[in-house]
Amino acid sequence: MDGETMLAGLGDRLSGVRGRLTPGAGMDKITWFRAGGPAELLFQPADEEDLAAFLAALPDEVPVLVVGIGSNLLVRDGSVPGVVIRLSAKGFGTAEAIGETAIRAGAATPDKRLAATALEAGIGGFHFYHGIPGAVGGALRMNAGANGVETCERVREVRALDRKGNVHVLTNAEMGYAYRHSDAAPELIFTSAIFDGYAAEKDDIRTKMDEVQEHRETVQPIREKTGGSTFKNPPGTSAWKEVDKAGCRGLVVGGAQMSELHCNFMINTGTATGHDLECLGETVRARVLETSGIRLDWEIKRLGRFAEGHVVEPFLGRE
Repeated sequence: MDGETMLAGLGDRLSGVRGRLTPGAGMDKITWFRAGGPAELLFQPADEEDLAAFLAALPDEVPVLVVGIGSNLLVRDGSVPGVVIRLSAKGFGTAEAIGETAIRAGAATPDKRLAATALEAGIGGFHFYHGIPGAVGGALRMNAGANGVETCERVREVRALDRKGNVHVLTNAEMGYAYRHSDAAPELIFTSAIFDGYAAEKDDIRTKMDEVQEHRETVQPIREKTGGSTFKNPPGTSAWKEVDKAGCRGLVVGGAQMSELHCNFMINTGTATGHDLECLGETVRARVLETSGIRLDWEIKRLGRFAEGHVVEPFLGRE
């Protein structure tokens, strides 16, 4: 079903919805890779109440996918079925100190802004977010971390909506955190969270943030069209080391390339399609499996349908 048909079929169900509905929205406009096909229907809710009303009106059979600022998404070249929900900065992008050492942040708040809010309030423990190119919702879902700190160490509670628009509040324990993973139900849409840090001197926080920034600029291709770390670190080693060992530093497939600077980063050199990027990633996985016997897991989230005739098999079918 295309987005126009879906929208027409929903009709009066959405009469009270205030957010923006866009049929056939190009996902290449909102992902950092700048590649991939369209969403059948893109919804940008005005606020949590608006999102709840939309979810309550949406039929159960319509697929729903939530995206943040698009930093770690690889969208395939076919369409993304159903509704893609992108939380607005206005409705979900604020962060504020709510106590001497606590911060409330909306799910669309960039991680970097969360770090800046902590700095302004003299709250320590958030400097690592200064180097994570994503938003709070994604950090909550995948337990984002850097510089030896993970999201699970800072989260007190998470607010979310289910597919019926009902509100849920999850404790840290209920999130079920593990390395780059949470056990929270996939259908839950995070809207905000409360984080706990500790009292710290602003100069000390700023120094740590500067160190994070210097490290990123030195070893990561931050000015390229990239999705951040491509693969999770396997037990006992680093993904980049295994990629390098397999001879994949600088490897090119079409318009996609493994970075010469940091070979666990994939880059769109300018003309890459979703197929190019995924094919490159699966080529790397196949070569690492052959070289080291290690099955790298994707850290970048892949979504949508393959374009006709452009299916990419895991490990390119070489398992």
